[in-house]
Amino acid sequence: MCKSLLIIILLGSLPFNHAFTQVSIGIGVGPGFDYGRGPGRYRRLPQQRRQQVNRQQPKFDPIIHFSLGYGYPNLDQYQMASFYNFSRGNATQSGPITGSIDYQYSKTSSIGIMVTHGQVTAPYYDYSNSSNSPSITGSLNNWSVMLNLVNYLPTGGSISPYFRTALGINIWKQDYQDAGGNKLGYVTEPGQFAYQIGLGAKFNITRNTSFFVEGGYGKYILNGGLSFKL
Repeated sequence: MCKSLLIIILLGSLPFNHAFTQVSIGIGVGPGFDYGRGPGRYRRLPQQRRQQVNRQQPKFDPIIHFSLGYGYPNLDQYQMASFYNFSRGNATQSGPITGSIDYQYSKTSSIGIMVTHGQVTAPYYDYSNSSNSPSITGSLNNWSVMLNLVNYLPTGGSISPYFRTALGINIWKQDYQDAGGNKLGYVTEPGQFAYQIGLGAKFNITRNTSFFVEGGYGKYILNGGLSFKL
């Protein structure tokens, strides 16, 4: 009876000893513990230092641009009034003269104010009158003030292409008179909305001076002039 009990105890202890051996080996070689110093001895693993590479971009210093140019043709001529039974003759124009001051706050963008001024005059002929004398003479004097947004296209060298969007208001002074010098008082005022969109480029002449040319639509089709860095 005692011999049988001893055999049962020995057989029952074998799984426990096997499991304990596996746990001991697993603990001894596992991460975070020392190997060869027994189970449960914790040690801190060395941490790898990650080197951060800071790519520093060159600092951009803001620039103030002042530009002065001349546009052609003066598209305000299409704002002139139409009269029933009258045809409009060839318009005579001046300008628009364009001026802008812009704050370039990044390599690609600037914001500012654009002002234009121009004048258009045109004769009107009566269909029923065979003479070459105009029956009505009309003129438009215009000032426009627009918010000017310029987006510079990223290129290198001495040429800086850009895209312009300008939006604002028109200030009109119009005058229509008949052949006797009487002013016509029933003429509708032209549109108040002013705009200019265009694509152009600046060509550096000196460090602070450049020549610009652009094409677009709104107040003019072609525009050219000088731009200065203040």
